[in-house]
Parts: sequence; C-alpha cells; structure tokens
Amino acid sequence: MTPLFLGLPEVKSPWVPWLLLLVPVLLVFYIWASHRSRSTAMRFTNTAILGAVMSKQPQWKRHIAVAAALLCVATTTVAWARPMGIEQVPRNRATIVVAIDSSLSMKADDVSPTRLAAAKAKAKDFINSLPTGFNVAVVSISEHPEIRMPPSTDRPTVLRAVDGIELQDGTALGGAIDKSLEAVKMAPGGSKNPAPAAIVMLSDGDNTQGGSPLVAANRAAAAKVPVYTIAFGTETGYVDLNGQRERVAPDTKLLSTVADRTHAKSWTADSADKLQEVYQQVHSSVGYEPVRKEVTATWAFYAFCFAVVSGLATLSVAVRWP
Repeated sequence: MTPLFLGLPEVKSPWVPWLLLLVPVLLVFYIWASHRSRSTAMRFTNTAILGAVMSKQPQWKRHIAVAAALLCVATTTVAWARPMGIEQVPRNRATIVVAIDSSLSMKADDVSPTRLAAAKAKAKDFINSLPTGFNVAVVSISEHPEIRMPPSTDRPTVLRAVDGIELQDGTALGGAIDKSLEAVKMAPGGSKNPAPAAIVMLSDGDNTQGGSPLVAANRAAAAKVPVYTIAFGTETGYVDLNGQRERVAPDTKLLSTVADRTHAKSWTADSADKLQEVYQQVHSSVGYEPVRKEVTATWAFYAFCFAVVSGLATLSVAVRWP
C-alpha cells in the first residue's frame, strides 16, 4: 500500500492515483476553451442578430457542471485505487486493570461524599459497562500498591474487590504501574496469544513513595500497555492530617506525562458527574480498536454525488426553459 499525495488515504493500487493529473489538465483545457469561445464571439459584429439567435445562459451553471464533473473524475479515480481507512471496531477480548488511589488524600470531601467513595462508585459503573469477555483486574494505589483482584470476567467478584479498597498511607504511582503490569501477566490465555491490555489509573495527588512513575511508564510503553490516567479532585480540596489542614490538589502534569509516555490519553475530573463522563470516554478508548479496511464504497458514493450534480447542472444549461 502506498500513501497518496495531498493528504489522501493509502491505496492498494499505487499506480492509479497518477491519473489524478488529468484533472488539472482538463481544468486548464476548460479555461482555454472558454477564453477562446469568448474571443470568437467578439468577432461577430452584429450583436443584434447574435442576441436574437442565441439565448443567454448564466455562466455559473456551466462552471458548476464542469467543477462537479472534474470532482467526479477525481473521486472516481481515488475509488478505483482502492483506498484504505481506519474503522473503530469493538474488541472481543482485552485485559483492563482498574487502579484506584486509596491514599489518605482520597478522604477529601470536595467531591461528595468523598473522593474515594465517588471514585469507587464510578469505577464500578465503568467495569459493568465493559464487554463481558473482558478480563478486569483491580489494583489499589497506596504506599504499597496491591493487586486486589487478578484479571477475571467474574464481575460480582471484581466489584467486591473495588468495594474492599480502603484508605491507606502514601501514594506510589510507579509501584502501582508495576503492579498493574504484573496483573496483566496474570490474565488467562497464556503468553502466546495475549489479549490487548490497558491500565486505567485514577489518582488525586503527588507521587510520595517508591520509584519514578515516569520510569515505570517507560516499562509499560515497552510492554505496549497504555496507561490512561484520570486526575481526580479539585484544586481547593483539603484534608485534616494531625490537626493540620493540607491542600490535596491533583498532580495533573505528572499524570498527563505518564499517559503521554505510554501513548494513551489523560483526563481531569473535579466531580462525580465529570468522572462518569471521563469513564465513558475511557470506555470508548479501551473498548474499541482501530482496524484498517478498504473504503472504496465511500469514495464511490462521493463520485456518484458529484456525477448527479454535474448532470443536473448540464441539463440546466442544455435545456431551454420556458
């Protein structure tokens, strides 16, 4: 397959697009012929007789007919070349690791009733929305990240694992990514034909423990496991720790960088409703895969439309209306 020039799609017949060069040639010929026709008409000195024997036709109708005809030639040529496109197709199987921050900052109540309660509720909705053939694992993010549930299609058990997440000290995002990669390897099916995998990580704060999240993100990228990140909470959120009020704004920059390193997307959510919208977008990202397919029919439809316009415009010019 060879990409076409001028930003057009890749095609299966790379020699056909060269026929598109006929389009500018035909356009130049039309301009030349129109100019020559006007020059010839100017030689007819008796304009009274000329007006009597020839009916005037709006020039714009003829221009539309020619333009549509040239576009029909161009789109027909592209269709003949058998262009390729990308279609989002639902996945039949996948391994999704849902990682949820359970550090003490998640008890902040800037998101009702608390960040952790809202995160767990929306994560469960997200898990229920996934296809039944998807294996889902659960990882809690704290000072010592844990695999709460290895990959499984048993939804009730997975949901109970989410319910069991409780507040703990610390936030080790790098360790959470590594634990999530371990969970991916636990998915049934073996290493010969592994299902596509993705990590969906929700966190509300800075990395306070363990190794670098960016180094762990590099390991995820090497394993071709995208890490989709959600920065959860408001900039004004706070918690009371040992009598001290501490702000716990989400580290959006770090989480965005982690996602970028793994060729994934990042989002922010400052409310439960916004988090639900984000999880719906995550579903669109992990629930579908881009598949290359031939899109000849689409370009043939474009050619048909231009042919109809050209035909109607030509009839309008050719037929003398009463």
